[in-house]
Amino acid sequence: MKLFYSPGACSLSPHIVLKEAGLPFTLIKTDVKNKTTETGDNFLTINPKGQVPTLQLDNGEILTEGVAIVQYIASLAPQKEMIPTGAGTEKFHQLEWLNFISTELHKGFSPLFSPDITPEIKTKSMENLAKKFNYLEAPLTKSTYLMGETFTAADAYLFTVCSWANYVQVPLPKYLSAYLERVATRPAVKQAMEAEGLLKK
Repeated sequence: MKLFYSPGACSLSPHIVLKEAGLPFTLIKTDVKNKTTETGDNFLTINPKGQVPTLQLDNGEILTEGVAIVQYIASLAPQKEMIPTGAGTEKFHQLEWLNFISTELHKGFSPLFSPDITPEIKTKSMENLAKKFNYLEAPLTKSTYLMGETFTAADAYLFTVCSWANYVQVPLPKYLSAYLERVATRPAVKQAMEAEGLLKK
């Protein structure tokens, strides 16, 4: 498999899941602004959306959208329990979390990366994120990870998105900061961040 990524972007999430799963893959750095890969390819010929993460399977098939990609990777390593299986509701609760992170948190951070953001929009965006963070308090103060004591694909995504807070100067509540610190100690997380140049080896 090949994972097309941009350092520190949302592609860090499937990168972490790949490391947690212990699956072989090739990491390809991608310039999403200029739509080129480090190997000199036109990224738009690989993913017409021009966005990371993009996962190329061994048969050449392309999978896009982070929420779909992390679930696919997790399904390849069921022994890691990164996505619940079975007939119960746990799998759907994880889908609930993945969608919340995608639509409420990921999208909530997006305006803050714009160089043209006005002070008014910045303030409003930060207020909205603070409200969304409050929804995370109950699960993160009761257990180690979002869904209990097992690290899941949703945790990889939440860690990635909330790690942007420092970069865009969004204050995090204590329980969320403590959660990020816990996740950051996982060997797979450290390895993924080091590989992307986000940590010094």
